[in-house]
Amino acid sequence: MSRSIDYGNLMHDAMRGLIQKVLTRVSKEGLPGKHHFFITFDTQHPDAELADWLSDRYPGEMTIVLEHWFDGLEVTDEGFSVILNFGDKPEPLYIPYDAIRTFVDPSVEFGLRFETHTDDDDGDDDDDDEAPMEIVEDDEDAPRKEAEIVSLDKFRK
Repeated sequence: MSRSIDYGNLMHDAMRGLIQKVLTRVSKEGLPGKHHFFITFDTQHPDAELADWLSDRYPGEMTIVLEHWFDGLEVTDEGFSVILNFGDKPEPLYIPYDAIRTFVDPSVEFGLRFETHTDDDDGDDDDDDEAPMEIVEDDEDAPRKEAEIVSLDKFRK
């Protein structure tokens, strides 16, 4: 047996940490310059909290904008809460980082997209989020593959 590093989950953790740091800074100092965020999240995530009428209107995902008016931005290790205005009616939201599908700051052409995986997709019942490294069987007779290098330039616009 050999060990394998789960780069996918490690990268997602790092990207969520980046979002947490950015939102923490914004909660303390406000949005600098022309920065603003489009955040798309899974409205059906078990830890997401939003008004019933919002989850009914957006049954799969919803994109919020943090730009001109938002209030009560509080950032924790698991997610963030914010009050947004929907038709002149302030509504509180709680969005766990695990529910975020995209995070975009169009003012500087920066964006993150999270791939979603369910247990049904990979057929594995193990909780991969808790174990960044996994043990895999090493088949010595299998042909070795070259490492795939991914350029982030194709994601920039």
